[in-house]
Amino acid sequence: RIQEVAAALGYTRNPVIDELMSQLRRSRAATFQRTIALLNAHRDRHAFVENPTVPAWVEGCRRRAEHLGCRTDEFWLHDPELDGERLRRILATRGIRGVVVIGAFHRDWIPARFDPLWPEVASVVTGIRTHSPALSFTCVDHHHLVLDAMAEVRALGYRRPGLVLSHTVDRVTDGRFTCAMWMAQQGLPPADRVPSLTDFPTDDEGEAPFARWYRQHRPDVVLTLHTVARDWLASLRRQAPEDVGLVHLERTRSTAEWAGMEQHNEVAGEAAIDLLTGLLHHHEYGVPAYPRATFIGATWATGSTVR
Repeated sequence: RIQEVAAALGYTRNPVIDELMSQLRRSRAATFQRTIALLNAHRDRHAFVENPTVPAWVEGCRRRAEHLGCRTDEFWLHDPELDGERLRRILATRGIRGVVVIGAFHRDWIPARFDPLWPEVASVVTGIRTHSPALSFTCVDHHHLVLDAMAEVRALGYRRPGLVLSHTVDRVTDGRFTCAMWMAQQGLPPADRVPSLTDFPTDDEGEAPFARWYRQHRPDVVLTLHTVARDWLASLRRQAPEDVGLVHLERTRSTAEWAGMEQHNEVAGEAAIDLLTGLLHHHEYGVPAYPRATFIGATWATGSTVR
């Protein structure tokens, strides 16, 4: 009622006071304010710990939540005993109104059985964008990541860069990798524009298409998300960096010796919590009419797989 009266009288938020109060809050030790649910959308129940990529998002979410005085509770969306109605009741019982969906990168939709959940909570996805439901999201800027990687390999003297990416990953990232690759190649001589290889769904089905693509187009550096590409090159008696360069577009602990792009997924996790707390502050629940996006910049890291 107070807010309605203030609005009727023409009062607005004062950004100076907002900043002052924010500094006062930061100067105090964080106290518990609310609980945020972290929803594991990966097929693997243990992805929050064992997956090469997912733990970075989780770490960022937990760290930012703790900084803001929030606790986190975790749920696995592929639990056969869990559906939207049951999860809605659990969250309501625990007083949880905000959720972050993590690890949904095998597909860009969440099973329809969870539809009863979304009207009751504020929701953010981190890692990719979902289209059903279309939730606000945070992730690396895939488009500029590829543009930056291309600029780096060109500066190293490579002339014929090629992109290798499963069509599964290309689809869930809305083609941002391949579109950026096409755009970057427009600055190359036509003879050096290597077609992207995307006609395989998984690592297990990629070796034969890769061999055909490599023999036909002879790229001098390969940009990829697939660590197994190094083995595919070895099968062709090619080594990195002696015969061909290799650039990983998402360096993790398991590919630390590779040259490539640091996606800073932990920062995307932090941004997801910031976005979610803003939604909670303004009582914005349900599937948004206009999903918001926060993109995180990637950075180049050198390694032994390029000259």
